[in-house]
Amino acid sequence: MDFAFISYPGDRPVNEDYFTISENKGNYCFTVCDGLGGHAKGETASKTVSEAFKEEFKSYDGNSAEFFEKAFNSAAKIMNSLANESPVLELMKTTVVSLIIIEDKCRWAHIGDSRLYGFSANRTFLCTSDHSVPEMLVKSGKIKQREIRNHPDRNKLLRAFGVSEELPQYETGDEMKLCDYDAFLLCTDGFWELINERKAAGCLKRSQNASQWLEEMTKHVKRKGRRRNMDNYTAVAVILKKGGK
Repeated sequence: MDFAFISYPGDRPVNEDYFTISENKGNYCFTVCDGLGGHAKGETASKTVSEAFKEEFKSYDGNSAEFFEKAFNSAAKIMNSLANESPVLELMKTTVVSLIIIEDKCRWAHIGDSRLYGFSANRTFLCTSDHSVPEMLVKSGKIKQREIRNHPDRNKLLRAFGVSEELPQYETGDEMKLCDYDAFLLCTDGFWELINERKAAGCLKRSQNASQWLEEMTKHVKRKGRRRNMDNYTAVAVILKKGGK
């Protein structure tokens, strides 16, 4: 397995994105968060949750189904504690997307519009479903999936991880066989809004490793983002195998 990562502020004064990578006995947890703009201390929220997932994975006991429940609960306790200490943090929120790779299996969880993509044979076979207004419009048949990237309400979320007495409704995927995938990409909306799945798969096909794949995708993101007041953008690229070999 090979992985690479980037996180840039774009044209914004503060980078509210944050990611962590945690290793435990050859198993991995990748987590990407995007603190919500317009809410107090988005950068604190994204860092707090990412680091909570990283710490929880250090004591991973082999039960992938329970890991995300423990991780989200741990993050919620820390978020609530910080808000009690400083009222300015009561409104902090963040998206979360996390992938754990355990031996020959993997499982994901997310909330908000940061995404996980899974690629096989240079095609997209997995894409998490955003918890957003445009995604709701797609499901109701009012717009096409490809229209999300330029929709005027693309940044309006229906779910996010924030300070609350109740745990936010995050979504988890079923445990998957690792052999069904060649690569994964975790990224914030500042990244995926500027590169579609077909382009990402094409960059993967031409790349020999995770660093090259991420570099090629980032070049495309920067070109598409010129003169657009780019948002923060963060991505973690994971290559398991090349060309199904």
